[in-house]
Amino acid sequence: MPDATNLTTAEGLATLQAELAALEGDGRREIAERIKTAREWGDLKENSEYHDAKNEQAHLETKIARLREKIAAAVVVEEKPTAAGGTVGFGSTVVVRDQDGGEHTWRIVSSHDAAPGEGRLSAESPVAVALLGRAPGDEASVMLPKGKRTLTVLSVG
Repeated sequence: MPDATNLTTAEGLATLQAELAALEGDGRREIAERIKTAREWGDLKENSEYHDAKNEQAHLETKIARLREKIAAAVVVEEKPTAAGGTVGFGSTVVVRDQDGGEHTWRIVSSHDAAPGEGRLSAESPVAVALLGRAPGDEASVMLPKGKRTLTVLSVG
C-alpha cells in the first residue's frame, strides 16, 4: 500500500486544489493590495503595516508551497464500499464498542479529511491503525493518552 501520509480521496484532493486556487488567487491579490496601500504611506523602514503585510505574504507563499507538495504527492485511493462482514480499510465505516460499552461509528479517511468529532478518523491515527484489517467480532487494543483501550468491531460498511 502507498505511504499512508499521502493517501486521500478524490474529494479530499479536490478540497486541497480548491484551497490552493483560493490562496493563489484571492489570497495573493489581497496581500498585494495591502502591500501597495502600505507603500503609499511613505517610509518603509518604520512602516509596520508594510512589514506585517510582507510577513503575511511570506506565510501565504509557504502555505501555497506546502499545499502544492501535498497535491503533488497525493495518492488518490478509490473508496470501495465494504461488503457486510468485510474488513476495515481505507474508506470503511466501522462501528465499534469500547470496553465501557460505548458505541462509536467512524469512517477511515486521509489525514486531510479527518475530523474525529464528526466521525472521520485519519488512517494514520492510533485507533484507525489498530482497526485496519479487522472484521466484525475482532478485538483491537490501542494505547491512548488515557490508557489502553479495547475495541470490538461490531460492523464494517
